[in-house]
Amino acid sequence: MKTEAILNLDPVIHAPVRLAVLSVLIMAEEADFNYLKEATATTDGNLSTHLNKLEEAGLITIRKTFRGKKPHTTCRLTVKGRKAFNRYIDQLEQIIHGK
Repeated sequence: MKTEAILNLDPVIHAPVRLAVLSVLIMAEEADFNYLKEATATTDGNLSTHLNKLEEAGLITIRKTFRGKKPHTTCRLTVKGRKAFNRYIDQLEQIIHGK
C-alpha cells in the first residue's frame, strides 16, 4: 500500500460527519437539516459546522427557507461534490486493493 495514496485522501471529505453527509446526499436529490442530523447522529452545532465546510469547498449547496414561521434548511450535492465524492471512493478502492 502506498502511503501517499492514504495521505492524498481529501481532508474535507475524510472527516466522519462530512463523509456521512455526502454519503446521504449521493443517494438523495436533497436532504433537510433534521434528516442529516439524525443520519449522522450529531448535534445541531456540529452538523452546521460540517455543512459550512462542505459548502465553502463547493461540494454542497445550502438553501434556507421558512415553512410557516419555522426555518427550513436543505442541502444538495453539487456537480463538484459528486465528482469529489466519486474520486474519494475510487481512491479508497485503490488503497484497499493495494494500487
